[in-house]
Amino acid sequence: MFKLATIAALVGSAAAFAPAPIGKATTALNAFEEELGVQPPLGFWDPLGLLTDADQEKFDRLRAVEIKHGRICQLGVIGYLTTYAGIRLPGAINTDGLQFSDIASGWEGSTQVPVAGALQILAFAGFLELVGWKQ
Repeated sequence: MFKLATIAALVGSAAAFAPAPIGKATTALNAFEEELGVQPPLGFWDPLGLLTDADQEKFDRLRAVEIKHGRICQLGVIGYLTTYAGIRLPGAINTDGLQFSDIASGWEGSTQVPVAGALQILAFAGFLELVGWKQ
């Protein structure tokens, strides 16, 4: 009887460490579980719920926007590192004689750019957002 109780206790304790069966969760986002970039352990991760009740077209648009913004950030980092290394365009940035080499690196440099130049950058970025960089 003692042997039977010992075996039953061992089997019971071993069952506590066995993996529990996991059922397949069904959510509205299962439509995107097979998309590129979905990886365990998170699976499809949408913490803000932007794709709740979304179709494939909205998913594709948001993915393209995310890729575009990532590329813009990469260009910004390259620009920061380039100016921090001391590499500047030759010549003047405006007709008043302000040289590119006179503008500081980083955030301080962005405040030293003349207003007309900053507006040109903003207009060019808006142009690219509306017309260019279509995927």
